Amino acid sequence: METILSYLAHGLTQASAWEVLVVTLIMTHITIVAVTIYLHRSQAHRGLDIHPTLAHFFRFWLWLTTGMVTKEWVSIHRKHHARCERDGDPHSPMLFGIGRVMFRGAELYRDESRNAETVNKFGHGTPNDWVERNIYTKYSASGIILMLVIDVLLFGTLGFAVWAVQMAWIPFWAAGVVNGIGHYWGYRNFASPDTSTNVSPWGIIIGGEELHNNHHAYGSSAKFSSKWYEFDIGWFYITICRGLGLIKVRKMAPKLELEPHGKKGIDLRTLQGVIAHRYEILGRYTGLMRQACLEEIKRGKQSGINLENAESLVSATHWLGRGDETLAQVERDRIDQALAQTPSLSTWVNMRRDLSRIWEGSSASSEQLLHDLQAWCQTAQQSGITNLQEFALRLRRYAA
Repeated sequence: METILSYLAHGLTQASAWEVLVVTLIMTHITIVAVTIYLHRSQAHRGLDIHPTLAHFFRFWLWLTTGMVTKEWVSIHRKHHARCERDGDPHSPMLFGIGRVMFRGAELYRDESRNAETVNKFGHGTPNDWVERNIYTKYSASGIILMLVIDVLLFGTLGFAVWAVQMAWIPFWAAGVVNGIGHYWGYRNFASPDTSTNVSPWGIIIGGEELHNNHHAYGSSAKFSSKWYEFDIGWFYITICRGLGLIKVRKMAPKLELEPHGKKGIDLRTLQGVIAHRYEILGRYTGLMRQACLEEIKRGKQSGINLENAESLVSATHWLGRGDETLAQVERDRIDQALAQTPSLSTWVNMRRDLSRIWEGSSASSEQLLHDLQAWCQTAQQSGITNLQEFALRLRRYAA
């Protein structure tokens, strides 16, 4: 009887509470790895190819631990990128509010998964073999029930807690933190046309997914980290698997290459580099523009002059570069009005718009775009604004 009670309490493993905790963290980490490598980087964005054996392990593990259907997850994520921050985005905090996305993101996922139009339009290229059709998709809930049985058998009564953590792990970290905070708070390396942010430079808990702004800037890249202090553990695993012949990397973000100091001319190679690195360039420009705003506020306080739109100017320093395109027109007009109060800030605004038109002019010839870039740099050099002049000099050094 005592033996039976012991097995009921601690399961077949007879593991201690600390051992169960370690195993739980390992299992949830495997789930995160399966999501970021298989669902996200491979299936949704085709940034890498995975050996069929490893790919099927990921499919099986996700069926056990999440019950998510590959085609549904991929289609919802692709729609998020296609409609980011606009009407139709399945889980934008700009549309639904940070509270709902953070704590009820799984509900938004389920609601969108029932949208047949989304699944049919964006779910192309996902697995459609016999196992997928007759087990993983048809009986998606059976996997998590089987996981509950396994957890209880292995860990006894603690197995219920293990299972609960497994079920909450992806909804909280992926649907909540990445989709919520990742579009609400954090830092930005790239001025992508959305509000995506990097939640943290350490990609461990969420497999690198918290480097969300980097991902939105170069969506199909298999590697999410871009700065020396950013660690993408998902890429660490990809590198190991690539060495073992289990993964083939197909797409990477363009590597920033600057030509030597003192380069005078601007040629087609410069133009190609500027277009390829436009989000990095615009992010750097926005940083200088924000600095100019802060200096203008400080100058106004020191001189005792009350800026007419001081509140809007402070707001501008916060919103600049954070998905300017997603702001309501009235808010954009309010910020532009504040920035236009001084000649220097007005110059920054107008030059930013002119710079953006260079890579937005897809219908223009290379010769015309090159002429526009040369004219922009010349105007910057003649602006009399030191930071803008130095920025133009650096722009000459970009190369594809």
